[in-house]
Amino acid sequence: MSDPVIVRSVEPRDYPQWRPLWDGYNAFYGREGDTALEETITAATWERFFQEAEPVYCFVAEASGRLVGLTHYIFHRSTTRLHPICYLQDLFTPPRLRGRGIGRQLILKVYEAAKAARSSRVYWQTQVTNAPGRILYDNVGRHHGFIVYSHEL
Repeated sequence: MSDPVIVRSVEPRDYPQWRPLWDGYNAFYGREGDTALEETITAATWERFFQEAEPVYCFVAEASGRLVGLTHYIFHRSTTRLHPICYLQDLFTPPRLRGRGIGRQLILKVYEAAKAARSSRVYWQTQVTNAPGRILYDNVGRHHGFIVYSHEL
């Protein structure tokens, strides 16, 4: 891949190329086969990108007419800030394309969108074992030492 990478908002026509990236992202986190997301979740996620009332957004990275990465981000309120903050929820490039700056470009595009929305913070999480991702994240953000807990309902 020597063509320049363009990061842009997702468009409805992108679904056939977005879907394999989404499936790859979910497989990376163990959501495949018997543990795959329900199809209704994927469908709702896709639809939310195009609903004005939803605070859920998607950027895709494109090179040579092919999608080579995605990021999904969400704006929400905070009890410690006046303006919404931005949660960068998903970030993915195929393994064969990693290390080429695509993830960095996607993160920087989210930073731009968050700044335009008057957000004062962008944050995300990853697994402790995601060493390659953490190298990038250490260069574009700051780890504050928090540990994430959750409880499924």
